[in-house]
Order: sequence, then structure tokens, then C-alpha cells
Amino acid sequence: MSGDQRTMIKGSPSQYVKLNVGGTLYYATIATLTKYDNMLKAMFSGRMEVLTDSEGWILVDRCGKHFGTVLNYLRDGTVTLPDTARELAELYTEAKYYCIQELGEACDSALKKLTDRDVQPICRIPLITSSREEHQLISQSTKPVVKLLINRHNNKYSYTSASDDNMLKNLEMFDKLSLRFSHRVLFIKDVTATNEICMWTFYGRGQKVAEVCCTSIVYATDKKHTKVECHEARIYEETLNIMLYEACDSPDAELMQATARRPAAAFGCTSDDDEPAAAAAAAGARSKHGLDRLRSNKQAAHAHAVPPPPAPPL
Repeated sequence: MSGDQRTMIKGSPSQYVKLNVGGTLYYATIATLTKYDNMLKAMFSGRMEVLTDSEGWILVDRCGKHFGTVLNYLRDGTVTLPDTARELAELYTEAKYYCIQELGEACDSALKKLTDRDVQPICRIPLITSSREEHQLISQSTKPVVKLLINRHNNKYSYTSASDDNMLKNLEMFDKLSLRFSHRVLFIKDVTATNEICMWTFYGRGQKVAEVCCTSIVYATDKKHTKVECHEARIYEETLNIMLYEACDSPDAELMQATARRPAAAFGCTSDDDEPAAAAAAAGARSKHGLDRLRSNKQAAHAHAVPPPPAPPL
């Protein structure tokens, strides 16, 4: 600007000077600006020329956003630092420019702490070590709970050829669901139980809502085998259903009835004693459902059938 000029500033410590830092205006005493050995002390102790405008404002070609924090540090020797990494980095840059070493070190230390604090696991999965711990986790959780019980060593028969792959599929599905829904559902894993091999259980407000058993007994020519499956669609459906319990203050009878499922035996979870009864029940259910489906298809066909054309007159 035409009225700008360079001059030397040197006055009494109590003298106020006017500063225009990137368009932001500040007032400060010479005592504050020269308190520590830095660039500002050199500017206002007569060792450096400064640029002033026609109204006497000293022009500083820097962003004025954090200059107030710089002045407060010069006045008090301490200052409250910003909370965000971005603003800390900006203040650190200004401290380096004005050669205020202590403020720069404080910003650098705060940045490192903030970075370490920000690096937190996205998802934590508790591993159950006792039934008491399981009960506490489920009853005290404010979220719905999905528990995967998985223990390959509970088997007393040999596994079928695809069982190991399906066991891994269950683990992979558990990992994917927990990463996707951990902010809404508490996922826990039980690897110490001795009553099942692979079982999913779903809890809403501390009560069991559904379970999906992924093991069954199959018969070969000379011996029994344990078969492990991965019911992906059913597991995903139950995970979505359990989220209905997020906003409930207490267990809702209608909600639990609406999301309740058939007994676990109908989904492939059987013991040695229950095998014939379970097989008969499953066969009966399949037969009944098949007959119902045939009847409904037949009725639909009659309803939409085109009537035959009238007979020609004789």
C-alpha cells in the first residue's frame, strides 16, 4: 500500500502497540512482545525494521487465527492448547515461525499424545472365560448380544470333509459381522464351553432370543460323523433381528414372540439320544410344509385358470 512504511519500534515496556496480523487486529504491550527471546522480541526491541500502515498499525504477514494464543503464552508462560490435531499443527507452525521454542515443544508433545490416543481398536471382542463372566457381560450390556460358541475339540466323532472349511466360515462371518455392527451389537466369543462345537446365540436385553446350531450327526456306512455347517443367511437374519432390541428399555413380550424361532433341533443341532426323534420331526415338518405348498400352488392355479371356450352351437 502507498502509505506503508518501514520503521524501528523501541519504546517503554508499558507502551501498547497495534498489530495487524493477516487482517486480524491485536493490542499488546512491548513488555509482552519482548518477554522471551524470539522473533517478536527482535521486532519490538529496535533490532529489526517493521512495516506499518498510514494509521500506525504494524503489519505482520501471517495468519491471525492463532496469534491470540501466541500472545497469551507470552503473557502467562502457559496456554490451553487446541483439542484437534489440525489446530495443534497450525499453532505449532506459528510457534516455529516466531521462534517460540517452548510453545512449539508443547504443541509437538500434545500432537504425539493425541495421535497415540486416536489409534484405538475399532472393535473389541471379549473372550468368555467362565459362565459367571458370560452372565455379567450379557446382563450388563446396553446393546443386544451375539455370542459365538466354537470349540473344535468337543467332538467325539470324526468330522466330515467340509467341516473344517465351514468352521472357518463361521469364524470369518463372526469377524465380518462384528466389524460391521460392533457400534450397535456386543459380540462375544466362547472358546471354553464343552457342550457344543459351533453355536450362535442371540440375546436381547439379557434374555436369549434365538440360537443357530451349526453341527449335526450324520451316518456313514460303518460309523457316525460330525458335520459342521455355516447357515449364513439364517445367522445374518438373526443378527438383524436382534437389533430390534436396541431401543427397548425392558424385554418386550410381543417383540420376543415375533422374533422367536423354532427349537434348535430343527436346525441341525442334535444329540445321540435325540437323533431319531429329531429326524422324524424334521421329516414331518418338511412333509407338512411340502403339502401346504402344493395345496397353495394348486389353488392359485385354479384361481388363474382360463375358462374353456363355449361349445359351438349345434
